[in-house]
Amino acid sequence: MAIKQELEKRVKRTCLFDKHVAMGATIVEFGGFDMPLLYQSSITQEHRAVREHAGVFDVSHMGEVTVKGEDAERYVQHIFTNDVAGAPVGKIFYGMMCYENGGTVDDLLVYKTAVSTERLGENDFFLVINAANIDKDWAWMQEQAAGFNIDLQNRSDYYAQLAVQGPQAEDVVERVLGLPCKELTFYTCKVITSTCHSEGQGGEPVIISRTGYTGEDGFEIYASHGYITDCWDKLIEAGVQACGLGCRDTLRFEVGLPLYGDELSADISPVMAGLTMFVKFDKPEFIGKDALLKQKTEGTAKKLVGIELADKAIPRHGYTVLNKEGEPIGEVTTGYHGISVDKSVCMALIDSRYAKLGTEVDIQIRKKVFPGVVVKKRFYEKHYKKS
Repeated sequence: MAIKQELEKRVKRTCLFDKHVAMGATIVEFGGFDMPLLYQSSITQEHRAVREHAGVFDVSHMGEVTVKGEDAERYVQHIFTNDVAGAPVGKIFYGMMCYENGGTVDDLLVYKTAVSTERLGENDFFLVINAANIDKDWAWMQEQAAGFNIDLQNRSDYYAQLAVQGPQAEDVVERVLGLPCKELTFYTCKVITSTCHSEGQGGEPVIISRTGYTGEDGFEIYASHGYITDCWDKLIEAGVQACGLGCRDTLRFEVGLPLYGDELSADISPVMAGLTMFVKFDKPEFIGKDALLKQKTEGTAKKLVGIELADKAIPRHGYTVLNKEGEPIGEVTTGYHGISVDKSVCMALIDSRYAKLGTEVDIQIRKKVFPGVVVKKRFYEKHYKKS
């Protein structure tokens, strides 16, 4: 009994957990949190709402770390594959933190911004990391901080986060939440001072950004639990579709966006995953640079590819990919019958010899083998608003 209670205690819940339960959501454990998989609609309905209109996700399980101080930029440059040197306040970068051998610690977003409206010109950074990696990332970041004059803080317990995604996201954020966001361009953010919310508190900083993990235009809102709860209530009351982890996965997968643990890991480097564009080798140094440069120059044994099946059978995570002689050459990382594309497709990590577009392969699905062909990992075109 004591062990069971200890295990139950370790699973966290976001500030919106009771809201999800009241709405009839199917709850699953993900990244150490009890999270909604889907609501009383369906994954397909939620997916299409984001592609065609707008949906709102509770992403409060994500982790947030702030980096401040004299050496903040130098520290971020050291642990991050992308290049933030001299970035203007409000700029956002996607990239990875890597081990010395090139394996991926985590993929993350780095915001060049202070989390205070009084400090917008200062050399501060806001890092958004994956929920399942919070403890591991935090320990690793602390280890790398030696010799840097920085104030490094784990703010994951303070911040809650909503993601409003879809072609109508801009209108929803402005009209329903009253948050001005039209001026934000793709991969930028700003900090505003909140007005009072339902708990009667105001004057706190709220971070609004425009990135999106769905392939559609989208905004992220980071603030206190009370403020985010108030925003959720307003959105649901206005009829915005609540969306769970199920369609978050189908949406990101269709546009070729990676998920840590599937397409990136300690054993899967950014080069293997085809994400070299986010690794800036012209930087003087960063952790893992030498190993990644060697991989880029000499090639890797395995590569991440897209595969399209001729059949409607669904290739799931872990299924074996075979060459035409029936020999195992890799395995599926994520696979679905794409909702927006109506095709059975997957991403798979396979022997680089078979990674060329157009290469014919097979996938073992239970006791049967289904033919497929290597294609681009982006199965559906993104519709970000970039201007």
